[in-house]
Amino acid sequence: MSVTTDGSPPPKAGSAEAKAAYDRRWRRLLDTVALKRTDRMPVVLYATFWLAKYGGVSHKSLMYDYESTKAICERAVLEFDPDFTNNLVLFTAMGPMMEAMGLKTLQWPGHGVAEDMPYQYLEYEYMKAADYPEFLHDPTNYYLKKFLPQVAEVFEGFVHLPPFPTMSGLRVMSTIRAFANPALKASLTRLMAAADEVERFGGHCAAFARRAAELGYPLMTNTLAGNPFDAVADYWRGAIGGLTDMRRHPEQLLAAMDKVAPYMLAQIVGAAKAANHPVIMITTHWPGDTFMSQKQFETFWWAPFKKQLLGFIEAGLIPMVLWEHECDKRLETIADVPAGKCIYWFERTDNLIRAHEIMGDRVALRGGVMASTMVTGKPADVDAEVKHVVDKVWNKGGHLILDCGIGIPDETPIDNVRAMFRAARQYAG
Repeated sequence: MSVTTDGSPPPKAGSAEAKAAYDRRWRRLLDTVALKRTDRMPVVLYATFWLAKYGGVSHKSLMYDYESTKAICERAVLEFDPDFTNNLVLFTAMGPMMEAMGLKTLQWPGHGVAEDMPYQYLEYEYMKAADYPEFLHDPTNYYLKKFLPQVAEVFEGFVHLPPFPTMSGLRVMSTIRAFANPALKASLTRLMAAADEVERFGGHCAAFARRAAELGYPLMTNTLAGNPFDAVADYWRGAIGGLTDMRRHPEQLLAAMDKVAPYMLAQIVGAAKAANHPVIMITTHWPGDTFMSQKQFETFWWAPFKKQLLGFIEAGLIPMVLWEHECDKRLETIADVPAGKCIYWFERTDNLIRAHEIMGDRVALRGGVMASTMVTGKPADVDAEVKHVVDKVWNKGGHLILDCGIGIPDETPIDNVRAMFRAARQYAG
C-alpha cells in the first residue's frame, strides 16, 4: 500500500475524505494568490524526467509508455502528498504525438538524443528579418505556408495551399484544385493521423488529472502560455535575430508582437476556460538581467507582456509567471501588477527573497530551493535551504508556495526530494 512522506496512508480515491482534502488544498491555493494567510505553507510537486529516475525507467519509456507513466506519476503524488501537482503526464509522455507530427524543432529521448537524455530544442532562424512585412500583412497565410512547413513534417505540403482570400464566386471551385496536389494531400492525411495521436495523448492527460482529483490533489495549472517577445526570440527569429532586432528593426519587432498578442491572448483564455482552471503557467526565457538593458526590457519585453498579463486578469484568470535566470534588476518593474492576482515563480532563491521584500504585498511567490542544492546537495542541505526560505519569507508574512526553482531537476537524488517535502511540513506545516 502507498504511504505519504509522513508515513500515513493516503485517502481512498473518490472518498469523502479525499474530496475534503481536495477542497482544502484548492482553497489554500486561492487564498495564497489572494494574499491571505493560510493554515500552512503549500508545497507543489512539479517534475518532468526526474520521474524516470523515481520510477526506475528510461526517459524514452516515460515518453512512450502511457500506462507505466501514469502509474509512476500517481505513485509520486501519493508518496510526496503535495498540496498541488502539475499534470505530470502532460510534461513527459509526448513522444508518440511528436513523432506523428514529425516535429523538427525538438530532439527527444531516443529521437535525436540518447534514451536517457532530456529534450533538446533546435533553434533556427525560421523567420527572416525580410519576412516582417509579409507576416504583418497576413500572419495566418505566413504561418500556414512559410512557418509551419519548417517546423514539422506534417505541414510540409502546406506550401501548396491556395490563396484563400481569392476564393469567391466561381473561383471557389477552381481554387480548391490545389488540394489535389499530392504533397498537400499527403500532409492532410498525415495531419489527421497526428491529430488522432494528439487526441489519445490528451485522453491520457485527462485521465491522470481525474485520478489526481479523485485522490484529493488539484492540478496547479492546466494551461501553458508564452509571451510576445519570447515568441519572436524562441520560435521565429531565434536568439540572435530576436535580440538584434531591438536595434536593427525595432518598429517591425514591436509591430509583430502587437500583431500576434491578441491571437495569443484569445487562444490561452479559451484554453483555460475550456479546462475550467484559472491558473496559467507562463514561461519566460529572455527578460533576465544579462540579455538586454533595462530600457530595452521595459520597451520590448515588459510593455507587451504587462498588457498580456492584464488581459488574463481581466478574463478572471491567474497568471503564474516563471521568472528564469537572474532577474534582480527587474523586480521593481515587474512589481507593477494588481495586488492579489498573480503568482511569481522564481528560479533563484535570492530573487525570491528580495521579491518578497519588494512585492510581497502584491503577488504570491513560488520557488525557494535552488536546482544546484537539489542536484549536488545532501538531504541536510535541502532541509537547511527550505528552513532558510521559510524564515525569510513565510515566517515574515509572505505568501509562498514551496517548490524547486524550476521544478525538480532530472538528476535530483530521490532522498533530496523526500527531504524537501518533509522540511516543508516541519518548518511551515
